[in-house]
Amino acid sequence: MEIKQEIETKLNKTIAESSNEEIYLTLLHLIKEKASENQIQGGKKRVYYISAEFLIGKLLSNNLINLGIYDQVSQVLKENGKNLAEIEELELEPSLGNGGLGRLAACFIDSIATLGLNGVGVGLNYHYGLFKQVFENHLQKETPNPWITEDSWLTKTDTCYPVQFGGMTVQSRLYDIDVIGYNHHTTKLHLFDLESVDDSMVGDTIAFDKEEIGKNLTLFLYPDDSDDKGRLLRVYQQYFMVSNAARLILDEAVERGSDLHDLAEYAVVQINDTHPSMVIPELIRLLCERGILMDEAIQIVSSMCAYTNHTILAEALEKWPISFLEKAVPQLMPIIRELDNRVRSTVSDESTYIINHGLVYMAHMDIHYGYSVNGVAYLHTEILKNSELNNFYKLYPEKFNNKTNGITFRRWLMSCNHELSEIITDLIGEGWKTDASELEKLGQFVEDEKVLERFLDVKSVKKEELAAYLKDTKGWEIHTDSIFDIQVKRLHEYKRQQLNVLYLIHKYFEIKAGKKPTVPVTAFFGAKAAPAYTIAKDIIHAILCLQEIINNDPEVSPYLNVIMVENYNVTLAEKLIPACDISEQISLASKEASGTGNMKFMLNGALTLGTMDGANVEIAKLVGEENIFIFGETSDEVIERYRRGDYKPWEYLEKDPDIREAVDFLVSDSMLSVGSRENLERLHHELCSKDWFMTFPDFKAYVEAKEQAYAAYEDRKAWAKKMLVNISKAGFFSSDRTIRQYNEEIWVL
Repeated sequence: MEIKQEIETKLNKTIAESSNEEIYLTLLHLIKEKASENQIQGGKKRVYYISAEFLIGKLLSNNLINLGIYDQVSQVLKENGKNLAEIEELELEPSLGNGGLGRLAACFIDSIATLGLNGVGVGLNYHYGLFKQVFENHLQKETPNPWITEDSWLTKTDTCYPVQFGGMTVQSRLYDIDVIGYNHHTTKLHLFDLESVDDSMVGDTIAFDKEEIGKNLTLFLYPDDSDDKGRLLRVYQQYFMVSNAARLILDEAVERGSDLHDLAEYAVVQINDTHPSMVIPELIRLLCERGILMDEAIQIVSSMCAYTNHTILAEALEKWPISFLEKAVPQLMPIIRELDNRVRSTVSDESTYIINHGLVYMAHMDIHYGYSVNGVAYLHTEILKNSELNNFYKLYPEKFNNKTNGITFRRWLMSCNHELSEIITDLIGEGWKTDASELEKLGQFVEDEKVLERFLDVKSVKKEELAAYLKDTKGWEIHTDSIFDIQVKRLHEYKRQQLNVLYLIHKYFEIKAGKKPTVPVTAFFGAKAAPAYTIAKDIIHAILCLQEIINNDPEVSPYLNVIMVENYNVTLAEKLIPACDISEQISLASKEASGTGNMKFMLNGALTLGTMDGANVEIAKLVGEENIFIFGETSDEVIERYRRGDYKPWEYLEKDPDIREAVDFLVSDSMLSVGSRENLERLHHELCSKDWFMTFPDFKAYVEAKEQAYAAYEDRKAWAKKMLVNISKAGFFSSDRTIRQYNEEIWVL
């Protein structure tokens, strides 16, 4: 049956007579049917990728692309007076993640499906996600972000489990989302929900009764942990996730023929960051409950669990007070104590113990009782081995390995940049869509002026599209002939949005003094700050104040604009990334595990301005120093600075008038006239007295690198060559490559 006929049969009328809403729902149900026809049957062994986040983004166009019918559907709709892009706007983005961790997990499940591997994702079905970000009075306000409607990508299943906590038992329900890989293979994202969840607990804000566990468990991702009630709720939430996952793993393994003694031959668990760590003692507990002795249960679980570390920040490695676990999951504490005692009986290094100073260290449990520990970029893994987790590396060198992150090119090129995809296909054929290494073939066109012009034209089109979108939705006028300099990522001091802010103030003063740039610059930001992260919210406030001051200054605004988009999410990323000229990847060297935004920008022809941190190291090696703008202290220099503990930010303020001028502007009359004294003075004090992520030592080098990048942009032909080189070298960062490596070296499905 032709697509037009399929759609109209479901609509029971013509496409031309139907509303956009009716067409959207029809396409949703049509895609679900097609997905069910191509489920991966798999073999004996299955991987369960357990993650607190899956930031999957809108699914309509991505699914149409992966099913191979996007162009047909788009054309049929167009012929009948409908616009697929307008229909896509009706879809609500699933509120199932926050930042890079969740986006990575989404890419990985896409690649598992594309490669036809026997693997599923397991997480929670959050009703309101993290939060919807709203700006009021230049301040971040957090509001609920509902997305679940009567007709959505969720499919209700009959799978339910009782989950026992200290003092109560709750009931779960499994909902599935089909994850369609490229070439039609389909797997599942398993999302467990609380049967007794009560959406009415949530009003206009993200405040709710954190103690009503039987009603609140799946309302929000990462409930505010600024108090003990919130932190305790996270423990309940994490156990709810892994207890359900563990039951599902055992039931499915038995269904496929396991007697549980051979469970490791049927299942492998990838623990994505420390949030799912309690799956280890829970699996042991359930195996013992089913008649397996403790020694064997521990051996089985240790041979089927693998841990991915996503951070170098010690504070991000979760550790929970024993009292929290005793209250929420008392049934796990005897097992955790047993695991700790076994470590203590064989290891003398106290820093590796699971229980220490009244706290349970989740990553320690993962490393001792998993068979693989991987970092997510070469530099990150080396720092883990040589520094942050060196005490564990000395114990288990054979467990440590690197799996450099990747992104799915279906979402981050084919879906969000049709024009660029078509040019690439026209030049090198279709092969790159399934083998990203074929992008290397673009290198042969680096001296072809007509090809270079086509790449520049596409960039202009995407800049015009972004500008039109922001004009329609915000009323903003964007100079599309300006350099689009973009920093979009979670707001965190180590990612150093504050360094970018100081540069913009410096640039503002330069323009005021008559030093006007040849090409105008539009600096874009997009970021959410965790509700309890005060300084991060202060940085957002400073950006929004700058936006008002700079954009309304007739002397400066023709040359420099600041734009901070509200509620940055996957949907906005798909509009910003293809339009970007300069990709800001300026984390303090040694602090960013990998980053994946850097890969998405590179793939879409943006040039990286960054430190030698995370995957920037691998990008720089691939593209060559002439096609990237690197600045700042090295990871070794930064680590040594921290070791010495002698960094004094005030010394930089005393000797560098440019830094002093930029920092003091934060509390100037200009800023205070549009902003909050409390927020601005707190940020000013934090920088002057602490500057924990060392903004000042890199400031001068950052200014120089920015100016170098802006100057390079003026030679359009040379810039186009750099764009082409970046795109041609992006193939390494395909999540298909990453998942192949996981499978070949860890899972062995």
